[in-house]
Amino acid sequence: MITGMSEHPQGGEPISVNGTPVPPEAIAAEAQNHPSDNPETAWAAAAEALAVKALLLGEAERLEIEVAELKDDKGRELAPEDARIEALLEQEVQTPKADEETCLRFYEQHKSRFTSPDLAEASHILFAARQDDETAYSKAVADAQGIIAELKDNPEHFADLAKLHSACPSADQGGNLGQLGPGQTVDEFDTFLFNLEEGQLCPVPVKTRYGAHVLKVGRKMAGETLPFEAVRARIADYLEEASWRRAVAQYIGILAGRAELQGLDLQGNASPLVQ
Repeated sequence: MITGMSEHPQGGEPISVNGTPVPPEAIAAEAQNHPSDNPETAWAAAAEALAVKALLLGEAERLEIEVAELKDDKGRELAPEDARIEALLEQEVQTPKADEETCLRFYEQHKSRFTSPDLAEASHILFAARQDDETAYSKAVADAQGIIAELKDNPEHFADLAKLHSACPSADQGGNLGQLGPGQTVDEFDTFLFNLEEGQLCPVPVKTRYGAHVLKVGRKMAGETLPFEAVRARIADYLEEASWRRAVAQYIGILAGRAELQGLDLQGNASPLVQ
């Protein structure tokens, strides 16, 4: 948390770590890595990030940690200071591996996270129109209503009518969109698709920003819970990453408690390096 902030971040209390100033120009440059609509928020995040980096580099110097080179988890070579910080954390921060019992307990408590989405087959006929063109949009809705009325008497004509009238590329497949999951279409389409019954023709046009749709729901498939064995490695990675982040934040808190800080308070804050 930055203290002594004025209306203009650069005019706040000078920031230093163990007597070494954090220059305003360095904070301004770092702020580009912390985009925010609020300049003070970006400035504060940048100042904290630089202060944490200074703390860690100071500790690496005290412990005489040196590295020839170090790569990140994607095989990219790190800058010397970043490599030194990584080496420090690897040496000083130890976290346990997530064992089978811990992973299984997490799985049982959060099964909804490991459920495949519901799926529904959908076909549609699109009468394209922009919503800001009231005349064209009203005509599209009226055309869709006419097709719905026709399909109620002759449902087997859906594919032929889609090929004849639909403004969507799916017209070539008789309007067939295939299997869709939640969020794969616009909200209005989703709402009808996952609330209609299997095989049902939507009784009203579905109005979206693309125009008016005649919607028919095909086969529906309920989501299934993935077996523990299929997600065990993913759970372990998640738990170990979360544990490491907490441990790093605690470690930085300890270093901050020993340090002489001016212009900011790092104790009790999550590290900007482990967000």
